[in-house]
Formats: sequence, C-alpha cells, structure tokens
Amino acid sequence: MAPQHEEDFDANLAGEEGQSEETKSSWFKRIKKGILTSTAEKKETPEGLWTKCPECNFICTMNELREQLFVCPKCNYHHRIGSDEYFDIVFDQGTMQVMFENIRSKDYLGFTDLKPYEKRLQEIWSKTDITDSIRVAAGKINDQPIVIACMDFEFIGGSLGSVMGERISRAVDYCLDHSTPLMIICKSGGARMMESAFSLMQLAKVSGKLSQMTDARIPYISFLTDPSFGGISASFGMLGDLNIAEPGALIGFAGPRVIKETIKKDLPEGFQRSEFLLEHGFLDFIVDRKELKERLNTLLVLFNN
Repeated sequence: MAPQHEEDFDANLAGEEGQSEETKSSWFKRIKKGILTSTAEKKETPEGLWTKCPECNFICTMNELREQLFVCPKCNYHHRIGSDEYFDIVFDQGTMQVMFENIRSKDYLGFTDLKPYEKRLQEIWSKTDITDSIRVAAGKINDQPIVIACMDFEFIGGSLGSVMGERISRAVDYCLDHSTPLMIICKSGGARMMESAFSLMQLAKVSGKLSQMTDARIPYISFLTDPSFGGISASFGMLGDLNIAEPGALIGFAGPRVIKETIKKDLPEGFQRSEFLLEHGFLDFIVDRKELKERLNTLLVLFNN
C-alpha cells in the first residue's frame, strides 16, 4: 500500500476524510469524532482465529490454512501439524483405527529436572488427548491397507522413549501378521533424557524389528518432517525402503548451531534442509503435503505389483 493511501486510511479511522478519490467515495465514513468504548464493553479477538506464516509473514485465518492442509498459500511453507491432521490427510474417511493407546510412560528412574518426570507426564495427559509422543493407526489409502505411526512434537518434543519403541514394535508385529506396509512419520527432537538408557535402547530395538519387515519383504516408508533429529535420524528414520520428506524440513543428528561451534566453520546454505539431503543422496524424493496421499497410493500400487 502506498504511503498516501496509508495516511488516508489512518485518517478515515480517526474520523477524518481522506484525500484520495477512493477514500472519498468509501461506503463508510465516521461522521462523529472521538467515539470511545469503555474497557468493560470492549471485546477481545478470539485466540487462534488468525495465523502468520513464520517464513513470509503472510496472514490468513486458521480455516483458510486448514483448507490448504496447513501449507502457506503464498510461499508453500509447511506448518508443523500433529498426528490427527496427518491421519485426516492420508487415510480414507472412516477407515482409521487407532491402536496401542493403553501403553503409557512410567517414571522408572524417579527422574527430576525442573519438575519430576511423573508430574510432567500427568500435566500433559490432563491438557491433551495425546497419550505419548507417537500414535499408531491402521487404515486404508484408496482402499489399500497401511499402518501409520505418527509422532506428535507437542508431547515432550516428540521424544523417543520406551513407549514409542514398544508401540512401533507392536505396529511391526501387526504388519507382519497382516502383510501390511508400514509408514513412520518422524517429527522428533531426539531421545527422551528422562528415561536415560531406556530411551537409547529403543534405537536398537526398533531397528531390529524393522529388519523383520525386510526379511518378510513388507515395505517400510520413512517420512521425515520438520524437525527430525537425534536418535530418530540415527536409526529408523533413515532405514526405510523409501526415505521421503516434506519440503524445507530440518533433518539431522545434532543441530546446526552445535555443528558450527564444533567444526568452527560456516555451514553451507540450506544445510540439513530436506532439499540439501536430497541433493546429497540421503532422501529418495520430497513430497508436498497436498500430494502426499496420491503419492502414497501410487507407491502402494507399485509395491503390491
């Protein structure tokens, strides 16, 4: 907007007539100046109605963003979403069945940082319906069966703990029994420090279970989203028959700041982004969220044949 138009707009809000013809012919003019509303009568704008893209600062309503599958309509930035949204995007309507929700985390070590681990878990469970950092569901994509294990970053950073390892292991057993492909949607900051060695053991546990999928010739797809770090990328995140990712996703083991401080060198532009990893052979392809379901359908058809 030109500066003159901005001045006219501000003047119109203040009850003064703007100078441009566009402003003069406006359907609304404030005739009475100095209209005041008492604090008690002022209405607050409801939270969560609008959202701003962190990449290009484009502002739109949440409903508009939801219709775009949480992809910025201006710059194609992929907003972080949870398992509910991914399940809605990928599965055929009415086919999804969530599994293994009865498995819950426990504070075996009596771990305390800023607060006890047990208290932290209870607070999260009271505020959200998410029971742990990963949810497993069986369903269909265009009538083709698939099991999807999707991480939720809002549950302690999508951290890898004993429950995540056990749920993935049981998902693999289900896939082996039903000859069903498996996809893991990765979104994690790494291993959960509150479970110490128990969390680190999950790297070997899950990797071992996935080798059974390979022996049974059942496909496993690793779908890396923003961010996928730590033990996830060091194990099953990179063990897929196909390793795919969303555009612009941060994928790596240690963060860019830590690496830069360690090697004392500037990192290449776009370092650890999915496009950088694709160029260097770590990924098979990058798929836009709007094309995800159709691409998965194509892959399942190819695997079945």
